Amino acid sequence: MDFGAFILAQQRGYHQTSHEVIANSVEQTVHAEQCGFSNAWYAEHHFNNYSLSPSPLMMVAHTAGLTKTIRLGSAVCILPLYHAPRFLGEVGLVDSLSGGRLELGIGSGYQDFEFQRFGTNLEDSGKIFEEYLDVLPKAFKNKIFEHHSEHLDIPPSSIATRPMQDPMPPLWITTGNPRLRERAFREGHNLFVTALLGGLDAIKRTRGQVDEAIENSGTDGSKSRLGFLRVAYASDDQAEIDHYLENALFQRRLSFSLKARTQQTDDGYLMKEVPTDTDPTIEELRANLPVGSVNQVIDRMLAEIEILKPDHIALQTQLGDFSQSRMLRQMEVWGDKIIPAIQKEVGAGTKLVAAE
Repeated sequence: MDFGAFILAQQRGYHQTSHEVIANSVEQTVHAEQCGFSNAWYAEHHFNNYSLSPSPLMMVAHTAGLTKTIRLGSAVCILPLYHAPRFLGEVGLVDSLSGGRLELGIGSGYQDFEFQRFGTNLEDSGKIFEEYLDVLPKAFKNKIFEHHSEHLDIPPSSIATRPMQDPMPPLWITTGNPRLRERAFREGHNLFVTALLGGLDAIKRTRGQVDEAIENSGTDGSKSRLGFLRVAYASDDQAEIDHYLENALFQRRLSFSLKARTQQTDDGYLMKEVPTDTDPTIEELRANLPVGSVNQVIDRMLAEIEILKPDHIALQTQLGDFSQSRMLRQMEVWGDKIIPAIQKEVGAGTKLVAAE
């Protein structure tokens, strides 16, 4: 069982400059390594304040030079928005620059706002994503490869700077498509899941979906790792917890509006935070999530781990305009107290297998 920091790089308002948001993301990465986190993960989004990170691979390349041991990952590269030959070449280069520390998270995307601006059809995203799943191992396992499919057409080519990890960095797949989850398990790729802001019932449903995918894949799932993206915060100060949860609700509202194509803005950039009928209250979030004292967070995390059985947990360390200084201190609390306590209970690793 290991823990990562998921760094979304959000901008809640113009009181945050883009430069400050990115600098804070870099600082969190360096601090995560110092605190004993195993991974730092970077999102990819475009053209609005939901996330200011348009290139996870560039973030990895930069922070690789500032760190030594922490593994650095994309969560995720939105593959339908890429030009395949360039993407393949950059993956090899970034893994080399990081000394073989790249974790390659990939997804098909869901925000039509982005796809329109890249001239790509969101309806084709699933097909394009599957074609990438075909070409990625082909490109890195062979000195010379070629690929011809509906959306990707690559003549005989060779990756000049090959990954240090042989034959390629680990793949982490994020998808709500059951068939793609099954494929991930069949091919031994890792899977990232989330219960969003839900509680134990949502985690049970997620585990049920994982078990179904494992069963339908015809494997026992043991060749894949399961990652769990989670909102969690430890403090004895309820106002501090509530501020963190308020920022989690801000993230949910923006994500919901982008997925539903209902986003609103006065200036064409900064999206409005629009409440929805399905918004949880702060009280509901306190009940759903691992928040509270250090011991409360440890106990709740252990209860969630018992249900989901993840191999990796990515803690959301950057939400909205939450205080950077407080989050850095929070990461220290996790590194000093929470992570060691959880690892003592569950061991250094858990094995992902279908529930009996």
